[in-house]
Amino acid sequence: MLKLVVFDCDGVMFSSREANRHYYNDLLAAFSCPPMNEEELDYVHIHNTYNSIAHIFRNHTHITPESIEAHRRHLDYAPYLRFMTMEPDLLRFLELIKPSYRTAISTNRTDTMEIILDTFALRPWFDMVVTALNAPRPKPAPDGLLMILDHLRIRPHEAIYIGDSAIDQEHCSGARVDLIAFRNKTLDARYHVDNFMSIAALPPLQPNG
Repeated sequence: MLKLVVFDCDGVMFSSREANRHYYNDLLAAFSCPPMNEEELDYVHIHNTYNSIAHIFRNHTHITPESIEAHRRHLDYAPYLRFMTMEPDLLRFLELIKPSYRTAISTNRTDTMEIILDTFALRPWFDMVVTALNAPRPKPAPDGLLMILDHLRIRPHEAIYIGDSAIDQEHCSGARVDLIAFRNKTLDARYHVDNFMSIAALPPLQPNG
């Protein structure tokens, strides 16, 4: 019986590709580096902040990781929120499932997750939020999901994860949790959906699911 629904953030709860584009390009510009290409944008959209920075600065070896991190820590994320769009049926879906299921987030975001939760008033909807800051290892390692399962005392077969990338697919596989692929038909997933309300109709969320 399903007891827990876990969400990815970027590409699932939010369309955040443009926010990532502006954020990382501004970080590059601060060091007089050219903007990301599309491959680099694809990379930062699904990886954690530290790996993303290492990737986009990999050819700029004259810039120290310490100086980049020092600048990043003082880069206010608030202006980038205007480039983020919350999925239109996310709140409706949360209202529907919250009385019956525990909910959590496992994301590769780091310190930017806090401002997102508060700005969009999402904090009350989730029992637990795990980021790349508080998981021992970021996705695709299963650590975040395993932390959630352990803390909420829920077994893998009683949970389901909503994700949109190969990183999420590996994340679920390592934790033995079924994946709902969100707008990505290339993933090896238990279910494929294009919106949140379609999830409400899936067998695990039915009364005898």
